[in-house]
Amino acid sequence: MSATSSSADNAIAGKAELIADLETGNKPPEAWRIGTEHEKFVFDLSTLRPIPYDGRPGIGALLGGLERFGWEPVREGANTIALKRGDGSSVSLEPGGQFELSGAPLETLHQTCAEVGEHLTQVKEVCAELGAGVMGVGFNPKWRREDVSWMPKGRYKIMREYMQKKGNLGHDMMLRTCTVQVNLDYQSEADMVKKMRVAVALQPIATALFADSPFTEGKPNGYLSYRSHIWTDTDPDRCGMLPFIFEDGFGFERWVDYILDVPMYFIYRDGVYNDVSGLSFRDYMAGKLPGHEGELPTMGDWTDHMTTAFPEVRLKKYIEMRGADAGPWRNLCALPALWVGLLYDTTALDAAWDLCKDWTAEEREQLRDDAPRLGLKTPFRGGTLQDIAKQTIHIARSGLQARGRLNGRGNDESGFLDVITEIAESGITEAEKELALYHGEWGGNIDRLFEMRAY
Repeated sequence: MSATSSSADNAIAGKAELIADLETGNKPPEAWRIGTEHEKFVFDLSTLRPIPYDGRPGIGALLGGLERFGWEPVREGANTIALKRGDGSSVSLEPGGQFELSGAPLETLHQTCAEVGEHLTQVKEVCAELGAGVMGVGFNPKWRREDVSWMPKGRYKIMREYMQKKGNLGHDMMLRTCTVQVNLDYQSEADMVKKMRVAVALQPIATALFADSPFTEGKPNGYLSYRSHIWTDTDPDRCGMLPFIFEDGFGFERWVDYILDVPMYFIYRDGVYNDVSGLSFRDYMAGKLPGHEGELPTMGDWTDHMTTAFPEVRLKKYIEMRGADAGPWRNLCALPALWVGLLYDTTALDAAWDLCKDWTAEEREQLRDDAPRLGLKTPFRGGTLQDIAKQTIHIARSGLQARGRLNGRGNDESGFLDVITEIAESGITEAEKELALYHGEWGGNIDRLFEMRAY
């Protein structure tokens, strides 16, 4: 989840200003960048328990230890709740202490994969001193909600109280999930529309390929990506596949209208989160927000509010792909490779759109519902999602080869797809491999997963 912006700017003049703000995301292809975000669970090596903020091992101590690598602390009151660097990268905390790197905007996948490796090496060094470990899976495989400590961030207190009114699994989303996502640019409104449609339609393919959350509290949960399923029972007002994206007339204004109708969580002023959960940003724009009558929102308020919508694909001044579980180290480079290959080459983008443009809203929703449970075995049009995944990866590979971004050894970026190519060809996800081990050589001992998935 994003850090909170400063709200000490001028009041918003009207909806046109919000539309214009999205338009500033338009960039020529030579300015397109890749921003990779990935979360991981931090645990006590001696007990495998999630670590709290305070103490040793503790999340606060981990953040403090990372400062030696040139990270600057971001504080909320007396607590360091994030780190940042001048290159645009940051480290932040999810509600249950999940540790997130929001990477710098980089030109190539070679660079973003090197960034992932540098970050994990730093985290492992500090964790070793603290007696902690980090692991990559989509859902905490062993511990209950009550075993996980809430992080000391004001926005999470408000979200925590509101979410239990909207769905049954919101607290699980906050405390027990980890994801990997990529943020990519667009050239124009028309380019944004096409990329959003492709990204939403094909998001279940990413969910299936990266499925890695088959366990809950030490036992199989009946899903391959339980993390993905959780979003279906979190908050219907701010989650989902957003069918309006495929309607005629979709563009920046329609997205602004959607965000305006997402209920608010908070207003951030002078270091304090003011609870306005469930209230309307439209009322706020009109100076009629209950309890804050006469006040008008700033662009900082709008930026904060945009981070509180959680659809499968999210539009800001870039496009966020949000459908994949966290997983093994190698998968953290494969996820951005998939979407860069599909969206950053014109021919590949056209081919991806041709693949999914005649899918109906009902078919897209069915894929969204079934992929978390069935993975690549999800039925689709007389075949399975595995068939679509193979075609999708082929298109992505062609797109990366056409980009021609080479590393020092003369290799292009398409090699980052090899790990999910193997999954697509075999039809066997990371989750299914883990389930086989659990029922086989692990003898039902979920602790073995911590060894297997530790970075």
